[in-house]
Amino acid sequence: MKNLYGILSLSIFVSCTNQVKEKPIEGKVEREQVTVVTKVPGKIAKLLVEEGDFVHAGDTLAILSIPEVDAKEEQAKGALQSADAQYNMAVKGATKGQLVQLQAKVDGLKEQYEFAKKSIGRLDALLQDSLIPQQKYDETYAKFQGAKNQYLAAQAELAEAKGGARQEQQIMALGQKERALGAVSEVNVAAQEKYIIAPQDMSVETINLKVGELAMAGYPIINGFLDRSTYFRFTLPENQIGKLQKGAAVEVEIPYLNHKKVKAKVISIKALNSYASIASAYPDFDPQQAVFELKIVPEDVAGSKDLLTKTLVVLHAN
Repeated sequence: MKNLYGILSLSIFVSCTNQVKEKPIEGKVEREQVTVVTKVPGKIAKLLVEEGDFVHAGDTLAILSIPEVDAKEEQAKGALQSADAQYNMAVKGATKGQLVQLQAKVDGLKEQYEFAKKSIGRLDALLQDSLIPQQKYDETYAKFQGAKNQYLAAQAELAEAKGGARQEQQIMALGQKERALGAVSEVNVAAQEKYIIAPQDMSVETINLKVGELAMAGYPIINGFLDRSTYFRFTLPENQIGKLQKGAAVEVEIPYLNHKKVKAKVISIKALNSYASIASAYPDFDPQQAVFELKIVPEDVAGSKDLLTKTLVVLHAN
């Protein structure tokens, strides 16, 4: 009787052992993620998308309220107007009225100079004939030299007024104008940052802030998945990786879609770092083995765009 029980137990054990099947290679549906962040701090004034929406590159996702930028814009524009006026004044020199006054001054001094020149010419002849004393001639000659110098000085003053300020002053004024232009450009760039723009075609996954909340610089406002970026991720120990190679054609089973199978291709195989290689508290492989990550993309990318992220998939190697 005892022998009979032993035979039955052995039969049951063998039967159960024969029913043990090799564990399938399981993975997850993944997508490439993109995070949209702010470059300048501001409050959320308006959200133009909702979670689950699909947006195209260049679409506006949200609008920030940045009062500081508006104030700096007014300051920059005022500084530009002032610098532009100073530069124009340095280049153009005197005004039209000032030029008229200087021209009249030059004309008046020219008349005095011409009169003094004629007078000294007449006195020179009289001096030669000894009809006037030398003292008289010297006094008139001094007046002639004074009129001549005043006339030359007025001519130089008029020429400087017509030609504008010194070259150094013009360069300095130009530098101030360019600096003001740079400030205006900087403010304009900052003003554009209040519009949060989609960098690529993407589906909106999560919106991390609500209207009225403050977004600091670099804060991730919106997370999303890139369009047509669906792939399957598997991790295998080194004793199972030998039957798969980069470029190999495989089939991936999707259990939640009534075990639908899609054709796919292995596009990358890379070793995981030791700290990231064990994803389970009870791994079913030797911890001493290296673990590799497989990235597999479906052949029909467009037909796989609606697969749910993080759902279970099973790999079938051909």
